[in-house]
Amino acid sequence: MAIMRRFVDVTGQAVVLTALVAALPVQAANGSLAAATGDMQAQYDPAARETRVSGHAARGLCFSFRLPQKWHLKTDGPETGLESVSSEAQLGMSLRSAEALRHLPQRDLASRDAAFLQKDYEEVLGRPAQSASLSSPVAGTVRWSATWIDANLPMPSRAITVETFIVPLSAEWVLELTPARVETPAAYEAIVQPLLAGLTVQSGAACQG
Repeated sequence: MAIMRRFVDVTGQAVVLTALVAALPVQAANGSLAAATGDMQAQYDPAARETRVSGHAARGLCFSFRLPQKWHLKTDGPETGLESVSSEAQLGMSLRSAEALRHLPQRDLASRDAAFLQKDYEEVLGRPAQSASLSSPVAGTVRWSATWIDANLPMPSRAITVETFIVPLSAEWVLELTPARVETPAAYEAIVQPLLAGLTVQSGAACQG
């Protein structure tokens, strides 16, 4: 699986640091998201003015959520995600298996995934984060956030914050959702709030295919 990573200026102005992203390693976790979600769909509902996204993590395990306005699936190259039609906003999506995280000591799967992400970023950036946090904005979802401050960074704040929403789908899989290239904090919240509020996970007979 490829991981879409984006660095977001803590002032709210989204930034992609091309050189850093190019240097980030690709982490494998039993296949790509596109392969694992072969019937993944993004369907725009013009009446509700929202895009309904659904996909499978494994046989008998599926997830769905909604995004405001119209979005398209982006599955070209190593990254899988969604792109807004009306703005530059993107949503990176990754699946990671419990097997890929089994070497980490944290007590639960979401915390192990957060530790994995932070270690990965710190190795690429060459230094520990100045701050990091875990929170639960809604039941069943963990928000991992970490900030680096460096006078050499190109944005006015001289800081970058990485934020990913981690959703444990089962004891074996987590889904990572990373908003990116969102222009303002208000626009960011307008995407994240309905995404988290409408996110559902189903298994067994309730998850066909």
